[in-house]
Amino acid sequence: MSQSYVSPLSIAVICSSNMNRSMEAHGFLAKKRFKVRSFGTGDKVKLPGTAADRPNVYEFGTTYDDIYNDLATKDKQYYTQNGLLHMLDRNRRIKSCPEKFQLCTERFDVLVTCEERVYDQVIEFMESKTPSYNLPVHVINIDIQDNHEEATVGAFLICDLITMMAQSEDLDNDIDELLHDFENKCQRSVLHCVQFY
Repeated sequence: MSQSYVSPLSIAVICSSNMNRSMEAHGFLAKKRFKVRSFGTGDKVKLPGTAADRPNVYEFGTTYDDIYNDLATKDKQYYTQNGLLHMLDRNRRIKSCPEKFQLCTERFDVLVTCEERVYDQVIEFMESKTPSYNLPVHVINIDIQDNHEEATVGAFLICDLITMMAQSEDLDNDIDELLHDFENKCQRSVLHCVQFY
């Protein structure tokens, strides 16, 4: 049975490691029945370690399950307390592993990034490819701090924005006004540009 979506818009939410911010928004949008995928743009998947100079580093494609088990083996109490095991448990219920945006061949209508550095990486990647379909994609950045609370707030904001976009009859025409309204409503500035597939 094919999933029925509330909107034909195809959405990607992108952060650095496809762990916290993009996954929180992915889960939230999926529950609202939007057609959504999530990605990271970093070289590797990085999670905080027991010391600031010793992060846990994984390749994209390593399953959330494997990362969960690795951290639970290293120090279950510590990674339970700091919320990483809870986050990984949530993630593995949504999809199997973190995915790298630069390896994805699917086309989207909207790319939402969670910090300016990721926004720049997405634009750089899109500009490095020769467009073959001449189909526009809206790239939008909403700055979201990389912690659990902000990721939750960020997921609500992204959902608000996507809902506004989904209600538009002519998104390419309405987008500037829509983003202006969104910025006023949530008191956050957003970045926006159009790239092409």
